[in-house]
Amino acid sequence: MAKVKMSVSEAIVEQLLAEGVEYMAGIVGSAFMDLLDLLPAAGIKFIPVRDEHTAGHMMDAYGRITGKIGVCIGQNGPGITNLVTSVATANHAHTPMLVLGPSAGTPTVGWDGFQEVDQVPIFKPITKAAFRIPHPGRAADCIRTAIRIAYAERGVVYLDIPRDYFYGELEDEILPPQKYRSITPTVPDPESLNRAAAILAEAKKPVIISGRGVVDADAVEVVAKIAEYLTAPVAMSYLHNDAFPAKHELWVGPIGYMGSKAAMYAVKDADVILAIGCRLSVFGTLPQYDIEYFTGNQRIIQIDVNPKQIGRRHPVELGIVGDARIAAQEILARLMAKGERKPDEARLAEIRKLKADWEEEIKSLAMKEGNPINPRRALYEIANALPEDCIVTTDIGNVSSTANSYLKFNKARKHIACLTMGNTGFAYQAGLGAKLAAPECPVLAIVGDGAWGMSFYEVMTAVEQNLPVIACVFNNGCWGAEKKNQVDFYNNRFYGVDIKEPSWAELARVMGAKGIRIDKPEEIREALDEAFKSEQPVVLEFMVDGTQLAPPFRKDALALPKRYLPKYANLDYRNW
Repeated sequence: MAKVKMSVSEAIVEQLLAEGVEYMAGIVGSAFMDLLDLLPAAGIKFIPVRDEHTAGHMMDAYGRITGKIGVCIGQNGPGITNLVTSVATANHAHTPMLVLGPSAGTPTVGWDGFQEVDQVPIFKPITKAAFRIPHPGRAADCIRTAIRIAYAERGVVYLDIPRDYFYGELEDEILPPQKYRSITPTVPDPESLNRAAAILAEAKKPVIISGRGVVDADAVEVVAKIAEYLTAPVAMSYLHNDAFPAKHELWVGPIGYMGSKAAMYAVKDADVILAIGCRLSVFGTLPQYDIEYFTGNQRIIQIDVNPKQIGRRHPVELGIVGDARIAAQEILARLMAKGERKPDEARLAEIRKLKADWEEEIKSLAMKEGNPINPRRALYEIANALPEDCIVTTDIGNVSSTANSYLKFNKARKHIACLTMGNTGFAYQAGLGAKLAAPECPVLAIVGDGAWGMSFYEVMTAVEQNLPVIACVFNNGCWGAEKKNQVDFYNNRFYGVDIKEPSWAELARVMGAKGIRIDKPEEIREALDEAFKSEQPVVLEFMVDGTQLAPPFRKDALALPKRYLPKYANLDYRNW
């Protein structure tokens, strides 16, 4: 394509179109009104939200499900600063995302003008790159650069655009993706693949940990074939419960906080760990249930597309940089070349026992009486009622995190969690983005009542945009994770953790959605059935017991309090 004359707004929109951008989320603002005016004619749908941080979470989930870059935008100053938390979350999740940041006009910069903030330094620590368009003539080039970095480094890029630049003019080409960024996956080093296959072939008790990279690379089937060849149990990395099908006999569940004991015991007993497409992050591999399952004795083969992640937390025997699918296919081919293997029946029996014991444990915990409902019972019923193609988004918090014990998936791109950023107010907003990405799939969000206070207003967005997402709100009247800390470490001194709230079901009806309150365990399945049949947004308010709480999140980072001043002596744990 030859260079053509365009406005900056036109250049930005046309380059986004060439990348296949379908949606842009944010809140309307005068700073980008000129660009906004082009979107209907261009065929990019603008999704107006109630708070800009929702735009970031929506586009994060959209990107995780589609594999395509999500785009969000806001008014300069407060609109853009409202995006900070959701941008950090997407960056933690390694989701390619583009934030377009209109900023104060160049003629008045430095005069503390209306809504003037130096936005680039705010985003530098929480993105893969944050930079400003240096001249209107560079607009299309900077969009290409931002997208190139977002895909190459797998994260968020913030692009600052002085608001007067939108009205500028330039001559440039609009390029297709293959002309300005790599669209081919990274091929691993053959010698490393040879060595990986040799280590695995010699292993007595290999275990596979399947992560987000397996999902992104569409590598689940080939990972299953490696597992079958080796008779190796497959665990999923923390909060990536969709990285291996639960119906497979070698599935043992997720590791990490409130994960599967079956997975942790399998990993603990391994002599070789094949970690495919996962970072093995510090929080995601902490000891749980007093099981220190990364013993330091296992030989770890870690495969990741990002060389910065290799051996970052756990020393590796072999690090392989490359696409998870290509690496897995090549390792499988090398293993198969060594000859056929019969399934290890003794090991299969061990795996079945581990899984049966864990399933019995979490079921028995769910069936304990609660007042009015045991939160685990609600999670158990939800997990067993999910349609096969349902996408589940999970928030952070005591109840939402306990869902890690119960959620099972047989298809990839079905579990969207806030991951290690650990921010409340994620799941419902992400659910809206998931519904944009896969309108044919039911979407269900698991949210605590504390997080729901940061989310409920987006029910109006769901109604307005016809996004029938189901919100499962667990109303226990408290910030459960922090309350549990005060139970275990502060002698049941509750301060700042109790929540007074309205009827969330009633409020949902006021906003135009369907609201259903569930007070008894026997009402759960009927309410879920009604919600899945509904063609409108639904809020299911589960009235759950605020005393039935999961173990502390950060047991590793808390300690019993010591007090040295006399006025606080009664608060010292030694005096309880």
